[in-house]
Amino acid sequence: MSSLLVVGADHLGNITDKLMSSGFKEIIHLDGRKVNMVKRGIPEHIDLVLVMTDYVNHNLAKVIKQKAKSQEKPIYFVKRSWSSIHPVLQKMGTKQAN
Repeated sequence: MSSLLVVGADHLGNITDKLMSSGFKEIIHLDGRKVNMVKRGIPEHIDLVLVMTDYVNHNLAKVIKQKAKSQEKPIYFVKRSWSSIHPVLQKMGTKQAN
């Protein structure tokens, strides 16, 4: 995995650094505040989509889920905390090892 799309949250804080140290080379962040964010697509080179559930509206979450499914991209819904994100990344690592 090298590219990650994070949807939601105004600021990621130190989560960006932790994601980089977990092996992601590119992190694209969409805060999801603007109405037109629903129209944006998921770039083809993205390997994983994380949706911060406590900072995104239901409509945007639904649209991103549909787009990820149509592009066959893995999508995970997490809270904006490293304790919520880290287990997902560990699970992804074990899936890749199998």
